[in-house]
This record gives sequence, C-alpha cells and structure tokens, in this order.
Amino acid sequence: MKWRSLEESAPGTDTRPLREIFAERKALIAQYVPQEVQAIHEQVIDELRDQGIADRALAPDVKAPSFELKDHNGKAVSSTELLKKGRLAICFFRGRWCPFCVGQLEAMSRILPQIREAGAELLAISPQTVQQSFFMADQHRLGFPLLSDAGNHVARQFGLVYRVPDYQEAIYRRVLINLPFTNGDESWELPVPAVYVVDRDGTVLFAAVNPDYKERPEPEEILEQLVRA
Repeated sequence: MKWRSLEESAPGTDTRPLREIFAERKALIAQYVPQEVQAIHEQVIDELRDQGIADRALAPDVKAPSFELKDHNGKAVSSTELLKKGRLAICFFRGRWCPFCVGQLEAMSRILPQIREAGAELLAISPQTVQQSFFMADQHRLGFPLLSDAGNHVARQFGLVYRVPDYQEAIYRRVLINLPFTNGDESWELPVPAVYVVDRDGTVLFAAVNPDYKERPEPEEILEQLVRA
C-alpha cells in the first residue's frame, strides 16, 4: 500500500497536524483494505478495550520503571542517566511495518529541536530488533534513539503488552507482516501504542495509552508536558 503522495519528496517533510496525516491513511485503508480485514483489526481493538488494558497500564503520578536498552546503533541507553539531565518523552510503538507508528515518529522527530531546547529527550521503544530499528531510523530520518525492547520486557512493566490473537495473526502472515522475523522471537506479542512523559525524579507526568493504533496524541501536546513548570 502506498502511504505517501507523489508530492511528498522525503520523509519528515509533511508538516500537517498528525490527525490530518492519520485521516489520510485511514482513507487509504478504507479504499484498499477489504472490509472483512478491517473488521478483524477493529475487533482486536474492541477486545483490548473490553479487557481494560489502558486502565491497567502505568498511569500519571506513579514512578516509571528504569530501563537500559540498545538503540538502533547498538548503543546502550539508560533512562536513569537521561533523567539526570531533564524530562523524558517515551513513545511505545508497534514496529516499522505500522504506517501509523511511522507517521507518529516522523511527526515527533519534527519537534525534536524544541524538545531538546527544553532540556528534555525523546525515546521510542518497540519490540523490533536493533537491525529493524536501524532501518527505520535511516529510512525515515529519525533523529532520536529507537530502542529495541526484546521480548517486550520494558513494555510489560508499563502494562502495555498483549498477544496478537490467532485470527489477526493469520491476517498479518498473509500480508507478510512477519513479527517473529521483525521482533526476533515467536511470541507474537506487541505493545499497545503509548506515550509517556517522565519527570526527572521518575514520576509519570503524562500518559496516553490507546488500544486503537490509529489514534495518537499530537506532538505539541507532548511538548507542552515537557516544558511545563
């Protein structure tokens, strides 16, 4: 499926609000993806909502777990060390195969100068391998660390992990979304997309957790949380 219009010359050049970018991608899905397949993905979203996964996830005013993971260059990145310098925005995403994850991280990358000007840092975490994260960072010109959370260990501490249902796994296999290859394990587990802002003492200031992978907070909303007094 073609996610970019012919007019877009390069990754990171689309300055529209994220909701507009997502609306365009939703329209493409509605046009090109069979309705029965769309219904299956919506069923998974509904089931995750019914299970209350967002309600069980880490919430504001609690301490976030510390972690150390390898970035897309294989370098160890420590949340503890970063928080000594300033606040931290953490985006949990599904993988480079998800067009909504790509759109979100490109949009976040565009506000990276403002984030760093505020003395804060941005990280993105997924279960995909270091190599897959390298490909993603390079292809989409992302200027911040993409961390590889093998086995979803960190995402599990945040309460975000679920197992892809068998009926959705069959769809993914059919369209060559090979999670065992992308993630380097056979679990077929993913995190629900989430954004956290963590204060220097480790306290969660902001949390946006949504089982619907087609909905993410606007980058400006995250920036607001990073710069507030």
